[in-house]
Amino acid sequence: METRPPLPPFDAATAAIKARLAEDAWNSRDPARVALAYTEDSAWRNRAEFLQGRPAIVAFLTAKWQREQEYRLIKQVWAFHENRIAVRFAYEWHDAAGEWFRSYGNENWEFDAHGLMRRRIASINDLPIHRDDRLFHWPQGRRPDDHPTLADLGL
Repeated sequence: METRPPLPPFDAATAAIKARLAEDAWNSRDPARVALAYTEDSAWRNRAEFLQGRPAIVAFLTAKWQREQEYRLIKQVWAFHENRIAVRFAYEWHDAAGEWFRSYGNENWEFDAHGLMRRRIASINDLPIHRDDRLFHWPQGRRPDDHPTLADLGL
């Protein structure tokens, strides 16, 4: 059986580690890598889309990152309890026309005993922003450890 530490039950430190690992994976923009953090039959609600299983997750993320170019994400733990973590997040991206957006949202995560996410429920809103209003300027990939958090940025 696959194991994805840290494992539930979560405390403040392990929930923060889990959120940062998820952020790092999503910032890789590698759908196959991201999908490995989810159970084979993981159930998602992303906005108004409902997905089931890793192949659907890979297809969804592949299409997402073709639309959402220069994607950069920050996640922050909001709450945790036993095998669940709630995070808030913001990410910046631009579309094919070069229009920039900051997307804000919340995710509720439920994990199995092996640390794989079996359920992800995401609510997301997109805000058009001017290129000069961007706040996430690190090179593509992992957010540097010294980059401000959502709280530091007043988000």
